[in-house]
Amino acid sequence: MRRGLHIRHLAADAQGSPARAQTGSRWHWVLVLRTARAVWDAAGVFGVRATRLAGVLAGYVADLLLGDPQRAHPVALFGRAAAVLERVTYRDTRTAGMVHVGVLLGALGLASVVVQGSAARRGRWCTTAAAAVATWVSLGGTSLTRAGLAMADLLDRGDLEAARNLLPTLCGRVPSSLDGAGLTRAALESVAENTSDAQIAPLLWAAVGGLPAVLGYRAVNTLDAMIGHHSPRYARFGWAAARLDDIANYAPARATAALVVACAPLVDGSRSGAVRAWRRDAVRHPSPNAGVVEAAFAGALGVQLGGPTQYRHALQLRPVLGQGRRPTVADLRRAVALSRTVQAAAVLALCVVHQLSGVGRNGRRAFPRRSSQAPRG
Repeated sequence: MRRGLHIRHLAADAQGSPARAQTGSRWHWVLVLRTARAVWDAAGVFGVRATRLAGVLAGYVADLLLGDPQRAHPVALFGRAAAVLERVTYRDTRTAGMVHVGVLLGALGLASVVVQGSAARRGRWCTTAAAAVATWVSLGGTSLTRAGLAMADLLDRGDLEAARNLLPTLCGRVPSSLDGAGLTRAALESVAENTSDAQIAPLLWAAVGGLPAVLGYRAVNTLDAMIGHHSPRYARFGWAAARLDDIANYAPARATAALVVACAPLVDGSRSGAVRAWRRDAVRHPSPNAGVVEAAFAGALGVQLGGPTQYRHALQLRPVLGQGRRPTVADLRRAVALSRTVQAAAVLALCVVHQLSGVGRNGRRAFPRRSSQAPRG
């Protein structure tokens, strides 16, 4: 998927969402509270069972409360290292691109395994802490929300120049020629796409493979953003990064679309519209993953996305997704609310799956409630 290196911090949260966006926000916090209860059940009252899931949940809560790390962000540091290495490895061939990606992922994978092994030797608390930090630095949900709402505020005020300056924090499009409608569409499409690759995908990879998997995913996604596009310089060199990103996001994108369908009514959206647009329009998008998520958002919100899209390297004629009206600023706010709700629902779903898998393996609750009675022999 094509997006910026990482969503940057903004100075403050935006204010003044309309009623429908506020409804989605309320449901988001309901899901957050239910997720917190699941964390409490998983942890126990006095002694935390330090599991991979506990680390994922702690990382989610850290992103929810803190947003991105403000200094020395690991994703930015990785990007700088990749740019330095590119000076040595760059050749206009696919083979050179595969070497470039292989060296970076190999080094990161080795370091991740060493860190995870060291944490495991120090006990469950350290394992949980390592998973939490890795999940936190890989997520971008809170910063995505801030950027989307800030864009909506600027568009509401008619400050197009400031909105154009903000757009590069969301996507890599050329903002200079975009009017208010174009900026709204670009921001909404970016919110939709990044719901998958900045929110749901890191959660899933962290839950499935822990620290090495989530950091590996974030590295692949970062490399795709840097070199995985069809510019003259990177059409061949970036091929490996782009294909790896397609593979890494295949399941998360479809999980995101399914959650969009489930959560659509919470922002006054349409489940049936999301399903129809997903089934009808996603296959026409040049990305096997972005089209799935953007089509689901378009159908859920009753808007039309797609059309001419200007990037630095080329003008792309994107297919139309959805059959509704052109998106408004109010729709952008609804998209942000839907994005937040989908992420909270994903975390809750991970808790449910974990509980059910524990019951299936052991024939009892994965995290039994504490009891004052002594265990029976």
